[in-house]
Amino acid sequence: MVNPTYTPNQINAIFSAFNKLKVFVVGDAMLDNYWIGNIDRISPEAPVPVLTVNRKDSRPGGAANVALNCKSLGAEVYLLSVIGQDENGKKLLRKLEAQDIKTNFCLQSKEQITTAKTRVVAKNQQVIRIDEESVEDLSVKDEHHFIDTCLRAIQIEKPDVLIFEDYNKGLLKENIIEKIITHCQHVGVLMAVDPKQKNFLAYKGVDIFKPNLKEIKEALHLSLPKINISHLKNVHQQLADILHHKITLITLSELGIFMQQGKQAHLFPAHIRTIADVSGAGDTVISVAAMTYAISQDEILSAKISNLAGGLVCEEFGVVPILKSKLKKEVIETLCS
Repeated sequence: MVNPTYTPNQINAIFSAFNKLKVFVVGDAMLDNYWIGNIDRISPEAPVPVLTVNRKDSRPGGAANVALNCKSLGAEVYLLSVIGQDENGKKLLRKLEAQDIKTNFCLQSKEQITTAKTRVVAKNQQVIRIDEESVEDLSVKDEHHFIDTCLRAIQIEKPDVLIFEDYNKGLLKENIIEKIITHCQHVGVLMAVDPKQKNFLAYKGVDIFKPNLKEIKEALHLSLPKINISHLKNVHQQLADILHHKITLITLSELGIFMQQGKQAHLFPAHIRTIADVSGAGDTVISVAAMTYAISQDEILSAKISNLAGGLVCEEFGVVPILKSKLKKEVIETLCS
């Protein structure tokens, strides 16, 4: 049934059950910095604008933002990543620990630098973004240490959900992906992935596979001049033939979200929003979809709620996690009418 009816009590029960989940987020963690100010003159040194900085802010980004979203929904959250032994890494860990996100399986390596993205902003518009990063694959030494850490963490903590958050920064190598998936299948952990191009088709056997439209086009070398359910069902089949996964969830920006499990496929339109910033929307979608499905086993509800969540965070400036109370109110108003 495409449009099942939900009651407020059902939605309240799901949102309450989020608090019982233990979630692992595995992937590229980073620090999102913001320098916010005014531009009212051109530099006499070169024909470039001068920003007078009024405020600086730092927020967990990438996989760390997925962890924040899961925590905001009420879960117990562990971040599993490899960052540098640098000031950005120390700041990121402090930010996460202040939000009660467990970082005891987050490794600091002498061979890595912590990815940091600094956005220079004037009048709510990015002027420039400055990236500090290395996208080289983990060394073999760090790879083996990280695999051992992840498998041990899964065995000790027994998470309900594991989310792969891949930003192509060199952490999620094919061998790491394969070892974690095999172990999760063995112990019965639900897996979701937000993939990127480099190892796009390495996530064989996951439960939820959530790319965006651009990533699908690049990975499968498709043009997709027209986005309709027939074309998207063909995309799902191409993916399923390789990945043998359970659910395809494709975010389509202003066109909404596509979901297919088995033969059941649905295209849910986006809701009208005042868009401030699309940064981090994909992080929110994978977090909400994975946690909702873990509780409800309802792929349609998971797609609908995550579609609403992705839209809501686009109304906020910068990378921010979803607000649980705001999302629950929106879900009840939209899906229970």
